[in-house]
Amino acid sequence: MAIPQIKPPSSPELASDPTLERYGDIRELLPSVEKPTPLLRLRRVLPAGPFEMFIKLEWLNPFGSIKDRTASFLLQGLEERGELEGRDLVEPSSGNTGIALAALATLTGKKITITIPDGVPEEKKVLLRMLGAEVWETPDDLCPVDHPKDGAIALARSIAESAGGERFVMPNQYENPDNVRAHYETTGPEIWKQTEGRVRYFFAGFGTCGTLTGTAKFLKEQDPNIRIVAIEPQKGHRLPGLKSFKEAKEPGILDRSLIDDVVQVDDEPAYQMTKRLFREEGLIVGPSTGAIVHAARIYAEDAEGVAVGVSPDGGLKYLSYFKELLGDEGTPSL
Repeated sequence: MAIPQIKPPSSPELASDPTLERYGDIRELLPSVEKPTPLLRLRRVLPAGPFEMFIKLEWLNPFGSIKDRTASFLLQGLEERGELEGRDLVEPSSGNTGIALAALATLTGKKITITIPDGVPEEKKVLLRMLGAEVWETPDDLCPVDHPKDGAIALARSIAESAGGERFVMPNQYENPDNVRAHYETTGPEIWKQTEGRVRYFFAGFGTCGTLTGTAKFLKEQDPNIRIVAIEPQKGHRLPGLKSFKEAKEPGILDRSLIDDVVQVDDEPAYQMTKRLFREEGLIVGPSTGAIVHAARIYAEDAEGVAVGVSPDGGLKYLSYFKELLGDEGTPSL
């Protein structure tokens, strides 16, 4: 017996509709003031008191980190200036910006080369290659002694300048004001709106410094009394995405006049706080989040009011690091 074919009623194609969480392009999931990434109150890893600590869950962005904002604005700026036409991309990255750039590049058919420090977790390198990026791992000794951690930047610049600078364009997140603009136009306004203008402290790590500079600039314009706290790791650290300026050059986009305090953080307390965030708050976060929350915990002893810290990315990119942290913990003994 033949099964009758039911002809569906004619109707227009289902269009994007944010009210139904329906989208036709993954770029529509990028954050904005109208659809911000969430703020989450921490209630267990910080002592109860007048210091209210929220973290901004940037790993809920479509490509998994706060660098989705940066990558989107970097490419938008290049396109508007006509610098993308006929060129491939090359960019130094500790992983997150590279992942977001590679994902966005796939949507436009652009080829991308990422230079990356060889100590970055293997998970990030695999993700980059899965997205079609060409990945060049760079040892520290590519750079002078005074800036040993800038090897990936040096290699990317060399590639960008090859062939007379005609083949590649480097978005250059460390020097490009579009990195700052991304956070001035999105992260800062989101935090201000989400806290109803009550934010008193903002915590973020030294990295490319776009997050710090752009968010701080916006928040200080709303209220100059908001304290901006930068987190800096120690020399020789293992906190991907963060930079110690004892071994790396300060990015040109960093505006130190906006920073009120700098908290130095060691690897051990940063990783222990990361473990606590997993086990006490149920948050699968990366170690830079642990560093930022650890710094906020120090601050909480003598402060009160609403604080917001960035949670830059999720923990699934660092499983190889966490395996070392855990050792034999949780392994049954017979």
